[in-house]
Amino acid sequence: MTDQRRSSAGVARRSETSRRAVLTAAFDLAAEVGYAKLSIEGIAARAGVGKQTIYRWWPSKGAVLFDAFLMFTAGEPGEGGGGEGGREPIEEAALPDTGDVEADLKMVMFATVDELNDPRYDRTMRALSIEIAHDADLAALYAERLDRPMRELKKRRLRAAQEAGQLAAGLDLDVAVDLLWSPLLVRWLHRGGPLTHEYAAALVETALGGMRP
Repeated sequence: MTDQRRSSAGVARRSETSRRAVLTAAFDLAAEVGYAKLSIEGIAARAGVGKQTIYRWWPSKGAVLFDAFLMFTAGEPGEGGGGEGGREPIEEAALPDTGDVEADLKMVMFATVDELNDPRYDRTMRALSIEIAHDADLAALYAERLDRPMRELKKRRLRAAQEAGQLAAGLDLDVAVDLLWSPLLVRWLHRGGPLTHEYAAALVETALGGMRP
C-alpha cells in the first residue's frame, strides 16, 4: 500500500470513529437531558470533537439525533445495529411471511410495542417526533430514509397476502398500513392508554376484519 493510500485509509477510519462518537453522544445526551437541553456544543464536548466537525456532517441537532437513532435501531454494524447479531439494514429486511398474515402482523406489532416501551429509545423517539413536526427538512429526511422504506416493507407483506387471497383484491395498501400502525403510534405518542401486546393483537384483528375478501 502506498503512503497516500495509507493516509487516506487512516483519515477514513478517524472520520468513522468521530462520526460514531458524535452519534453515540447525541443518543446518550438526549436520553439524559432531553431534546430541549440537547445542544451541538454538548454533543461535541461529549464526543471529543469540535463543533465544526458536527456542522460539516449535519445541519442541525435534529439531523444528528435522527442518524443516532438509525445507528442504534435500524441496522448499522456495531453499536447494537446489524452485522454481528444485530438487525438487517432496512433495505435488506422483510416482514415475516409464514403464510398466516394475521400471525405475522401480530409478531411485527408486538415487536413494535416492545420497542416503543423500551426506555432506552422512548425519550429519543419522542424528541424526534416533535422535531419532525416542526422541521420540514428533517421531516423529508425521515420520510426518505425511514418512513417510506418501512412502509414499502409493510405493503410488500400485505400484497403477498392479497395474492394469496387472504386480503381483498381491491384493498388500498397505503390505507391498510395506516389502519394497522397509526392507532398504535398515536396511543404511544399521546400516552392515551397502555401499550400492550393485547392492544396490538386487537388492532390487527379489528383491521383485518375489514380487509378480508
